[in-house]
Amino acid sequence: MKAGLGRYKTGFSHEKIATTPLYSGIIGAKRKRVFVNMDIINLMLLALLAMGILGNNSAVSIAVAVLLLVRLLHVEKAFPFLEQYGLQIGIIVLTIGVLAPLASGKISPQTILSIFTHWQSIVAVFVGIFVAYLGGRGVTLMTANPLVVTGILLGTIIGVTFFRGVPVGPLIAAGMLAFILQFFPK
Repeated sequence: MKAGLGRYKTGFSHEKIATTPLYSGIIGAKRKRVFVNMDIINLMLLALLAMGILGNNSAVSIAVAVLLLVRLLHVEKAFPFLEQYGLQIGIIVLTIGVLAPLASGKISPQTILSIFTHWQSIVAVFVGIFVAYLGGRGVTLMTANPLVVTGILLGTIIGVTFFRGVPVGPLIAAGMLAFILQFFPK
């Protein structure tokens, strides 16, 4: 008889219980230790989570925590959906947030018309157009080259954490990168 595989009072061996579907997950979890499954991706996500927390970047912290939970709970079926629609859903939610003051009445039609009476407001409109243009270019670049997302995210987190920066958004950063890259041969 092997050590550790002795008979229980019920007469079943440890191996017999371990192969029973009801108990196999419980005994397997005890053997594997659920959190020993820390691969390099989980460690990278933990590092990003720590940087997000240190940098007071709640958006990054929450996003990384959700992705880490998806991995640890083995709900990997969610990743293709998140990869395909996550950016679009995020843009929709962001647009809702931007338009909410208009819909709630906090911004009146008179306020919108008064924009064109001050030169600073007119410049702000053109800056908004340019930023929206950069954001569109950023979506295209991030979709075509996902590796860029990691670099931009890491740069944003480092800038917020160590240089007292403000997270302005990966889309704009990617758009600026796309604007710069157009001047260099591929």
